[in-house]
Order: sequence, then structure tokens, then C-alpha cells
Amino acid sequence: MIPPERYASLGELLQDALVQFKTETAVVEYARKKKARELSYRDLAFVAARLARRFEAAGVGAGDRVAIILQNQPDYLVTLCALFLRGAIAVPLDYKLTGPELETLLGHAKPKVLVTEHASWRDLQRVQRGAVAVPLTLVLHLPPKAELPAHAERYEEALGPDDAPAPRLVPRRRSDPATIVYSSGTSGAPKGCVLTHDNYLEQYRTLTKVHPLAVGDRYFSILPTNHAIDFMCGFLGALACGATVVHQRSLRPEFIRHVMQKGGITIMTVVPLILEAFERTLRERLEERGPTAEHAVEALARLNGALTRDVPRRWLSKRLLKPLHDQLGPDLRLLICGGAFVDRDRAAFFYDLGIPVVIGYGLTEACTVLTVNDLKPFRPDSVGRVLEGVELEVRGAGPDGVGEVWVRSRTVFAGYLDDPEQTAEVLQDGWLRTGDLGRLDPSGHLHLLGRSKNMIVTAGGKNIYPEDVEGAFEGLVCEELAVAAKGFVWPAAARLGAEALLLVVRPEAGADPQALREEIQARSRRLPEHKRIAELLLTEVEFPRTASMKVKRGPLAAALREAHAAREASPLEAPANGAGMAATAP
Repeated sequence: MIPPERYASLGELLQDALVQFKTETAVVEYARKKKARELSYRDLAFVAARLARRFEAAGVGAGDRVAIILQNQPDYLVTLCALFLRGAIAVPLDYKLTGPELETLLGHAKPKVLVTEHASWRDLQRVQRGAVAVPLTLVLHLPPKAELPAHAERYEEALGPDDAPAPRLVPRRRSDPATIVYSSGTSGAPKGCVLTHDNYLEQYRTLTKVHPLAVGDRYFSILPTNHAIDFMCGFLGALACGATVVHQRSLRPEFIRHVMQKGGITIMTVVPLILEAFERTLRERLEERGPTAEHAVEALARLNGALTRDVPRRWLSKRLLKPLHDQLGPDLRLLICGGAFVDRDRAAFFYDLGIPVVIGYGLTEACTVLTVNDLKPFRPDSVGRVLEGVELEVRGAGPDGVGEVWVRSRTVFAGYLDDPEQTAEVLQDGWLRTGDLGRLDPSGHLHLLGRSKNMIVTAGGKNIYPEDVEGAFEGLVCEELAVAAKGFVWPAAARLGAEALLLVVRPEAGADPQALREEIQARSRRLPEHKRIAELLLTEVEFPRTASMKVKRGPLAAALREAHAAREASPLEAPANGAGMAATAP
């Protein structure tokens, strides 16, 4: 890996990386089960230089903004390298957003250039509120006969001739903005997090000190690159360490599984939902082999867990449990889970199989990661210790030690774009107010319990964190579930300080509603009384989620109100012991 200390900008670091690792493979793209494209570091440098020349011709220089709306693909990395060579600021946007949402963010960011692909371009063109005022748009994968307005060009044609001179590197300082990243959700005023070159270089230094990448590693980039975690691991960290980034055009499970098994994947970042899908697949394979094989694997997993409790021993785990390693990916050595609320039993399941799950905690406003588990020893009950250079305090803690998490670090962002009021709310005297609730144990591990704004206060004065209650329903046979205060979903029923817990469940197709209700009731009875589910809502509404697959609770509540405005759920019988649930309706 290239030490970042001597560099002032991402452009400088990337320029050296593209030369130092020139003979290594930089990026591989799969289309279903076939390799569609492969670029060496030399190839990547060559194409990035050609695009940088087009940026230069368009007047893009120090401090100008280049927006990117692309799915994960090699040209995403090409675009990032090119714009950083020009000293520009990257504005990576979520390609899953609607045309109106993208237009709002583009209007707020005011980029000089937009790099996108046909699908997102088409959505933007359908917006009725007016054309997006971007001086130059480069469109990738455009159909041959498609026409473009005067301010747009085909991306492939914009690369220019092969023999043109390489553009010069535009220098930047560490304190200069490197990216503007829009945090999850688009309701209300847009919040563009301004992250500096120093934020990224410091994050790269501290994160790779705990979990380094190296030449020969193959990082499977399946989270959107606009997301902070994949931007760091699937772009900057990978390229600065000489690793290979692997993309898959289709995210269907069978194609992801193919790349994991055949693509030599050594490391990948996932969210809890993907981790759950991996576990379900492995357990199904075990069940297919019959009870004897299932019990044998369970015994070997317990043995492996006992022998590796202090530190992972991959060579041992592969010998004991090779068939399961081959099923998930024979070269896979590490899963990084980018979500605060990872089920501890699920993390332990993978660790006992010899596939460590690194649990960390961070947020966009702090670049990527603040705490991470170093696996020395394995701790599935926390989000790890703070990284080097991070100061963390739990403020306003109650008798249980739970309070709001505040942090100070060189990775903390410069503020929200053109929004001093919101910036002042979260940045105070150099400290970032995260809005997350947690506690520190004596060993320095952070335990998260939820978002302060999601907290539910019961009639008995108890504070309930929805994520904590949701953990009691892990493994429930359903598509997805979420816990909220009834009054949050149905404001007319709100009673401040006396909220009833509502469980929203989207059942699987063909599921038996009564059996599902009975299972929920049984699990609810095992919870402390103040955490028991009071009401249940079965819905067909698909949960809106962020790029990192966290539930957008506000949009979910709005969608439920709209979908169920004229409905009532079937009533549930309440057991005599008071542990039952009533049905809910608007």
C-alpha cells in the first residue's frame, strides 16, 4: 500500500498508484457469468487521462464540481480518477433516485459536468420542472440512434484521441473539498456533506492500519460507489493498495454468488440484509444435505470457533470447513458489514465458519468509519473500538450508561454545502453530534442502541430503541420488518410519552398470516413488558431504503398511510397475559 502522509490530495496519491501498480489488474467487470471488461492500472491511467483532457477542454479545474450518476462499473473509477487529476470536486449521486430527486440535488450542487448513463439520463429528461442546468453532460451506454441536446455528448466519444498529451495534475491542498456527498434521504432541504482531501487521506491511513488491502486482494464492489463505505473501500483504498476492484452488472443473487465463487473474491463490504441472505443460503444448503451432515458441520463450527476465538486462523478454518467456504467463496477472507445493527448471532455464525465479519460504525459526516472491530478478539456484541485519532464521548448518559455519541477527528466533514444553520446543529466546537445513542464498555468497545430521533418513550417512562426490539424478530419468515411508535405512523393516534409499539411486517408471498401472527406473539411474550409489541400491521408496501439498505422510517410511514388509508388489518386475539397485540389501522 502507498502511505498517504506525503500527499496533499487524492489526485497526487492516485497518480502515483496508477504508476506504481501499472502491471496489476485494477478493475474487472462481469456481465452475468462472463467477464465483460478488465483494466490494468496502466489501462485505467490511460483512459482516465483521456477523460481528464475532455474535462480540461470543458474548463473543469480546481474546485469545479463533477456529478456522477452511474451504477458500479469501471467507468465510475475512470471518472473519479480523471476529475481528481483535474483538481475537481466529485459529487457522487445515487442512481436509484427518481428524476425529480436527482434534479433537486443537481440544482443544489451546481456541477460543471455531469457523467451519467442512459437510464438515469432518460429519467432526468422526463422531469417536467425544466431542464437540468449543467453545462456539459456525458452520457454512457446511449443507444446508437438516440439524439442528444447541444450540451450533451456520448461518453465514449468524449474520450478523445489516443495520442494527445497527458493533462497536467492540478494541485490541491488537504483542506480543500474533495467530494460533496448527499446523506441518506432526499426529503426536505438537500444535505450535501463537504468532505476534504484530508478527511479521505486520514480515513485511508487509519482504516488500512487495522484492515489493510494488498496486491492480490480482489474487492467485490456491490454497494453503490456513491456510498461512503464503497467509495473508500471500492475506490480509494483498493487503488491506493494495488488491489483489484470487481464489479457485477447484475445484482441478482445467482450472479453475485457466481462472482464470489469464481472471481477470486477476498474481501467485500455488505449490509445486514445481504449478510442475512448469505446465512439463509448456507443454512438451506446444510438442510439439503440431511441431519447427519448438518450436525457434523455444527460440531466443526463450534470447534473452529473455540480454536479461533482470540484471532482468526483462516488456514485452520478452511481445513475444517472447506465445503462451506467453497460454497460462499473459496478465497473469501473477510466480510465488512457497513451497518450499525448487525445481529450478534449472525456475526458469530459466520465467524465460527471461519469467515470473520468486521462490524464497524460510521456516518457520511465522518467520511466513512469511526469505530471498527479489529478481531483481536472477535466481538460480535459491539461496533468495535475507535480508530486511531478519533475522540469519542457519550454525552448525557443516564444510569444505564446510554447517551448520545459525539466524536472529534480529522475525518469529520467541513459542513453541509451552503447550509450554515444545519452545520451549526451538528458541528459544535470541533465535535460532531452524531444523533446516535450508545454506551462504552470498560474495554473501550462502543455499543449502539439506536438513533435519538427514533427513540420511543412508553407510558412508564421507558426509552425504547426500535433497532433493539427488531433484533428479537431476526429470522422471522418475512420479506422485511420494522418497529415504530404507532403515533409515528398514524399521527392522529400519537400520545407523547405513551407510545405503543407497532411492528410493520411485509410477509413473504404465500405466507400463512395466522402462523406469522402466532410466531410474533410468541416472540413478543419473551421480551420485557415495556418492549412487547402492542400492534401489528401486515403490509404489501416495499420498505424504502437508503443506499446502505437502512429503512427510511419517515418515507415508510408516509407510504403506509397512503396504502392503508382505507384498510384495516385483521384483528389479532390478545392472550389473557397481556402479551398479545391488536391490529392497527389508520
